[in-house]
Amino acid sequence: MSDSVAYGWLDLSGRVCVVTGAGSGIGFAVAEQLLQAGMRVAMLDKNIEGCEPLIDLYKGHALAVSADVADEAAVNGFFSQVKTQFGNIYGLVNCAGFVRPAGLVDVAIDEWNAVINTNLTGALICARNAIPQMIENGQGSLVHISSVAALYPQTWSGAYSASKAGMTLMSRQLAAEHGANGIRSNSICPGMIRTALSEKFYLVPGIEDKRKAMTASRRIGKPDDIANTAAFLLSERSSYINGTELTVDGGMGSMLMDLIPRPGFSD
Repeated sequence: MSDSVAYGWLDLSGRVCVVTGAGSGIGFAVAEQLLQAGMRVAMLDKNIEGCEPLIDLYKGHALAVSADVADEAAVNGFFSQVKTQFGNIYGLVNCAGFVRPAGLVDVAIDEWNAVINTNLTGALICARNAIPQMIENGQGSLVHISSVAALYPQTWSGAYSASKAGMTLMSRQLAAEHGANGIRSNSICPGMIRTALSEKFYLVPGIEDKRKAMTASRRIGKPDDIANTAAFLLSERSSYINGTELTVDGGMGSMLMDLIPRPGFSD
């Protein structure tokens, strides 16, 4: 099946989307899938080398700029470049983010600020640039890659949970403030997704099986699982979904009671 047939039902072809954090993992998968759907995709990542395979494969439909999403001046310049080269933006997928391990009592404030600046403030800077172009279009879709850590505290992960919880509420506020402009804003909360960054966990014997057992689907997620959801939220097939979070975790959130020992009910 050709890409145009596979993605035609989403009706995204020819539209312009910005994807941050596109140099690897979920961001790369999102950018690749949107390009396959016929979109023109502008990628923002400090790791611009990771974007090069897509630039080479989708000449004229993809561009990439190396910048930090927390650098307001650089981001402003990037969005101006995108508008000049591709036209007004229809979609934005905020994928850029990272985690620094630490307990809340011990986390250094500069480490806390670094995570907040990228995961939350960077997402806001990008949204502030995208929304005026979307208003000119009369429509647009913002998709923010949050985390199940926004819903449940991820201990010993410094500012990560706080940054992702902030992102989800920021997304709702953007929906409330700009829904009247034809703009939707939604978050995706991934569960366990196997990427290059998480690969080290799966190299430990037995960890993969234990993690699979914590999901109703009994498997670890792939970046494409999140990319599929992002493409749907960008499309007008999701036109009445606004100001909400979609949890994409294989049913991990439904497994709490299953993790409690109950003699006579479970093995």
